[in-house]
Order: sequence, then structure tokens, then C-alpha cells
Amino acid sequence: MEQIYTIPVNEAFEAGAADHACGCPICSLYRKLEEDELDLILGASMMEPDVRIRTNELGFCKTHYDMMFRRKNRLGMALTLESHLNDLRKETEIGGGLANLLGNVASKPLARIEKLESTCYVCGRIDFNFKHMVETVIWLWDTDEDFPPKLKAQPYFCLPHYRMLLEVGKQRLSKKRFPEFAKDCAGVVEPYFDQLREDISWFCKKFDYRYDNEPWYNSKDAVERAIIFLRSDLHRPELDKK
Repeated sequence: MEQIYTIPVNEAFEAGAADHACGCPICSLYRKLEEDELDLILGASMMEPDVRIRTNELGFCKTHYDMMFRRKNRLGMALTLESHLNDLRKETEIGGGLANLLGNVASKPLARIEKLESTCYVCGRIDFNFKHMVETVIWLWDTDEDFPPKLKAQPYFCLPHYRMLLEVGKQRLSKKRFPEFAKDCAGVVEPYFDQLREDISWFCKKFDYRYDNEPWYNSKDAVERAIIFLRSDLHRPELDKK
């Protein structure tokens, strides 16, 4: 399974090594998966019966509804929504007869809407592939001698994806190999973490009149970088709007 994802993983890590403005390579992989899925759902996959069955069942989360809407394919969205709404109308009807007598008149819509609020077709597709991409990072580090230098050359890993790398690495690597992998990842994260702390501290100092004449150094965007580091850089079109 890991070998299927070697090309996109290598591309993301090569881009991050070449240009630190690319940020966390795992975030980049997630965004690429997300863009591909949104392109498919509003394009080639839209009319496939098996996909339509799944989108009718799962619907979409707020984030992906918003991202689909901003892609300006109103007809694609309308066709998907037409089928989804028709199915939901049947599945959320208030019960009658026996259900009414048993006091369960609203059980059907309550159960269906509650399920719908916790599912998203696009999220499910991304999560499946993203898990395997993270596993591929571990596999490449363990089997491809050219990959560890790429990993070490990354600008940073955001904290959520740093956790994922350590968690999956611990599961997939031998007890002998895992400490080396963890050290390589920490060698990327910890220096960036320390620099970020310094930048945030300097940003705060610049609001003290005693530092008015001091340069900003690398602190002007420290707040934005700290937020991205703490919670990842996903759904970028949504972030750009805010």
C-alpha cells in the first residue's frame, strides 16, 4: 500500500526541502488530497451511482460545503444537492401510526440528522488516503536511503502532524529504529519551536514603548505562524478568506 503514495510524498518533501515557505509537508499532502477530492466530487465522480449513494448517505461537513461553493460550480453542487435532499426528505419524515402510539414520533428524523451531522464524504475519503500517506513517510524513511535527508531538511512539522509521525512511527518501526526516527523528527521540530518562541516574545516586546526603535526581525507574522504550528495549515482557501 505504501508504494502507491511514494510519488506525492516525495514531491511534498522535496518541495519543503527546496523552499521553506512550503511549510509543513504533511499539511501540504493533506491539502493536495483535499483539492483532488473536491475536483472529483464536482467533476468526474459526480454522476457515478456508487458515489451518489455515498454522498446521499454521508453528506458534507460545513468546511467542505463552503469550499465546494467557492469553486463556483453551481450546477455540480445543485445536482449533488438535488439527490441528497430528495433522499433526506424521505429519511426524515415524522413517524405516525405505531411510532406515534409508542411516543417515538420524532425518532426517525432525530436519528438521521444526528448521523448526518457527524459524517462527511470528503473527510472520509481524505482520512483514508491521508493515513496511508503518513505511513508512507515512515516506510520511505525506513527503506529509502535518500529519504531521511529530505525529512531532516524540512522547515518544520506542525504539532498535530508531528504527533502523527511519532505515533505511526512507533507503531510501524522496530524498537531499534524508532528512536532514530523520533530524533530526526525532533531535529526538525524543536529548532523551529524555539525560534517561534523567540519570535513571539519579540513580537510582544515591540508593543512596549522601550522597543519602538528596535527592528521587528522575524516577528511580524509570528502570531500567524504560531497558530499554524499549533493547529496545522489545512483548508487554506477558507483561511485566506478570513
